[in-house]
Amino acid sequence: MVFMKYTIIDIAEEPGYRSTAAKILMETFMDKGISAWPDMPSAMQEVDECVAKPNICIGLLLGDVLAGWVGLRPLYKKTWELHPLVVVPHHQGKGIGRVLVRELEKKARASGIIGVVLGTDDEHHKTSISQVQITEENIFEEMKKISNINRHPYEFYKKCGYMIVGIVPNANGMNKPDIWMWKNLA
Repeated sequence: MVFMKYTIIDIAEEPGYRSTAAKILMETFMDKGISAWPDMPSAMQEVDECVAKPNICIGLLLGDVLAGWVGLRPLYKKTWELHPLVVVPHHQGKGIGRVLVRELEKKARASGIIGVVLGTDDEHHKTSISQVQITEENIFEEMKKISNINRHPYEFYKKCGYMIVGIVPNANGMNKPDIWMWKNLA
């Protein structure tokens, strides 16, 4: 890891960091050309959802500055969805995302969760899957031979122990798939 001493916080218990979390969410995704949270009200709504019970929402502080945060929410009884994971751009690539995922998984295990699933969209043609028309005949072969064209986060999640379990080929428009990944925590 390339960063200094850090502190993990529960954002639900630290309301003073919620607006900062929303700002990080909005600005980081807008910088990547993703308009899921185009303004502070929509980003605050996402943070409010993330901190609502029974969800888990943690942040990583460098000193007293929020450098990133991650949420986990129920999807199935024992497998929950990681959503979202966001790290301030100038802190990316320094291990903060990996620490957040690891700490979130610890909390998940302690809560009896045995699996984590996530979707990682490819809205900007950053993987080989976005370069081909997916059909019933080629879907599994394309998933098996997926390659990263331009820093798509699926590789980050693979390094954290997640595996690709499926894709939704045109989830975000033609050839803009959502890549579904899962990790067994049991």
